[in-house]
Amino acid sequence: MSHLALAAREVNFDGLVGPTHNYAGLSYGNVASQASKQQCSNPREAARQGLAKMQALMELGFEQGVLAPHERPDIASLRRLGFAGSDAQVLESAAREALPLLLSASSASAMWTANAATVSPSADTHDGRVHFTPANLACKFHRSLEPTTTARILQAMFRDPAHFQHHAPLPSVAQFGDEGAANHTRFSHDHGAPGVEFFVFGRSAFDPRYPEPHRYPARQTLEASQAIARLHGLSEEGVVFAQQNPAVVDQGVFHNDVISVGNAQVLFHHEDAFLDSDRVLDELQGKLARRGGQLQRLCVRRNEISVGDAVRSYLFNSQLLDRPGQGALLVVPDECRQNPAVWDYLQAQVNSAGPLGEVKVFDLKQSMQNGGGPACLRLRVALKPDELAAVNPGVRFTPTLHTQLLDWVDRHYRDRLAPADLADPQLLGEVRTALDELTQLLGLGSVYPFQLP
Repeated sequence: MSHLALAAREVNFDGLVGPTHNYAGLSYGNVASQASKQQCSNPREAARQGLAKMQALMELGFEQGVLAPHERPDIASLRRLGFAGSDAQVLESAAREALPLLLSASSASAMWTANAATVSPSADTHDGRVHFTPANLACKFHRSLEPTTTARILQAMFRDPAHFQHHAPLPSVAQFGDEGAANHTRFSHDHGAPGVEFFVFGRSAFDPRYPEPHRYPARQTLEASQAIARLHGLSEEGVVFAQQNPAVVDQGVFHNDVISVGNAQVLFHHEDAFLDSDRVLDELQGKLARRGGQLQRLCVRRNEISVGDAVRSYLFNSQLLDRPGQGALLVVPDECRQNPAVWDYLQAQVNSAGPLGEVKVFDLKQSMQNGGGPACLRLRVALKPDELAAVNPGVRFTPTLHTQLLDWVDRHYRDRLAPADLADPQLLGEVRTALDELTQLLGLGSVYPFQLP
């Protein structure tokens, strides 16, 4: 039996890049986002790059799905902040009086669906259902606008209450800062078997014993990770909590998926990724072994690749795809090939007897310049056959949907967008027209504020 016929499958639901994809430099602590600030973006090219990755992985036999972008600019949020009048007047006054707020309300950051939610498969949960908790993204204003719409979209995708359980986002306060699956990885010997869920946090809100970074903020709290584990009904034997190394957070590692990636039984990580690394990884290895798995660690030493090179290339913000019997497939951005130290390391690993069997390179420059690589663009959901059959069929990626989405992008997306263009009322109209058509194409129903009563 091939890996494509396993009883349960991991589905990658990739975020469609939104029509207002722009470089406003909103994410302090994200080096690439800051470096690209105020440059012109190309939303059409960004969406096409993401669709090309989805298509290539689908053609390799991996199950793919699509998460819809959000409505931006977020007029409702600007109104809550005191801007009044028609939509055009709200945009004009926000641009004149508080441009940073308009930029935040226009961010297409929902494209990075690794931050959309934390997902626990049915094999791990107390009630045998797949559990979803949308991330509150409380650390950044522009991202804190996302959870309500994200929740609606996820509920429209995973509707059947017999298979899927949806939780509300955690309280949107710093103490429960939650950044979703970017700080969560699941390990198991089979996607349908009980596994170990690995939660990585940057700081503790209430326990002073945990050190914090000095330069950049730690976004995920221990308390948020613990709350999600409780909500999802995970057992103690199926959970490991690990703290990010504060020193690497201060070097631009704003999420764990910038310094570590795992899947199935493989953990690919930098030597400096975790605090108290030996203890944490021993615990992970032991718990996985008791669930029938065997952890395979691929640890990159700092004398092989520096943290700086890892951040610049987004080596660890890659997709690690399980292919039993063939070695894992690592999907990396082209920036990895352009970095000699990183590329030489990857070639050596593929040619060794290690867990990596193949590396595939994709051009994701539009996303990368805003601080998101292949891993940022997808939300992983392990599904058994009956659960996969219960997913809204409109969001499952097929050759026909790929063609339809390319046509949709070409008709509705601009090929050049500067931050100043975000105040254009015509852009808002273009976005709403595009999204209204998209919800019909994906069978989502009414999920956006402009569609609701």
